[in-house]
Amino acid sequence: MRQKIGYVSVLVRDYDEAIAYYTGMLGFRVVEDTRLDEGKRWVLVSPPGAEGALLLARARKDCELASVGCQAGGRVFLFLHTDNFWRDYAAMKVRGVTFLEEPRRESYGTVVVFADLYGNKWDLLEPRPLG
Repeated sequence: MRQKIGYVSVLVRDYDEAIAYYTGMLGFRVVEDTRLDEGKRWVLVSPPGAEGALLLARARKDCELASVGCQAGGRVFLFLHTDNFWRDYAAMKVRGVTFLEEPRRESYGTVVVFADLYGNKWDLLEPRPLG
C-alpha cells in the first residue's frame, strides 16, 4: 500500500489575496482554481516541483475567521523544504517575506521561521542529508 498526504487546507480571508501572496511572495504556482457554488472556489497552490499542495479555503463562519493566521495555535504550522536554503531565503527576503528570526543551523538542517500574510508560522528548511 502507498499513501501520501495530498493537500493541506489553509484558511484564508480572501482567495485572490492569498493567491497573490503564495505566487508572488513564495513563488508557488496555481495548480487549480475552479469556481464552485455560493462563491466557493477549489484553489490549490504548490511550490515548484512539489507533489502536494495547499488548498486555500476561504473562512466564512466566525470560528473559521477566528482561526485565520493561527491554525497551529501560534506554533510553526507548515514546513517548506528546499534543496538550497540560502538561494530561497535571499529570494524570499527580496520579495518582502516577513522573517521572524535569523537563519540558524540545527541538527536537522538549516532553518528560519517566517510568517505568511495572515500570521501563520512556517519553517523554511533545508533538511540535513540523512545517513
